[in-house]
Amino acid sequence: MTAVSFHSADRSLQIEGRTPLKAFIQNIFRKEKKALASITYIFCSDEFLLQMNRDYLDHDYYTDIITFGLSEKAQPVEAEVYISIDRVKDNAQTLGRPFKEEVLRVIFHGALHLCGYKDKRKSEIALMRGKEEQYLRLFEKKRSDV
Repeated sequence: MTAVSFHSADRSLQIEGRTPLKAFIQNIFRKEKKALASITYIFCSDEFLLQMNRDYLDHDYYTDIITFGLSEKAQPVEAEVYISIDRVKDNAQTLGRPFKEEVLRVIFHGALHLCGYKDKRKSEIALMRGKEEQYLRLFEKKRSDV
């Protein structure tokens, strides 16, 4: 089984350069000193993710990402990460960022959650945003070096 995979629920997303992206995500886990067994990214709609938010987290609001860690505490990370393409598009537009960049940011955000980063308090949010930017820059640099 591949450590990183991409799937679609009710929205599909064509990702350019899937193989280098998968390798980079694995590299995030190595850099953060977290063992990775598998991470599955599932792309979906706002409505799909809203229903998951209601069913599993008891939250009644839209979100761009929900990350489910499925492994035991001391075991390598096994997870499913659900990403709303609708929300990512809206966020990209609101933030004035390219859609592709925002998709990468959210993909890395899910990986960072699984590496132990939180985003509830201001200080946690600042650290998370810094890490997202760091990995976005690193990934862009890797892509331009090829």
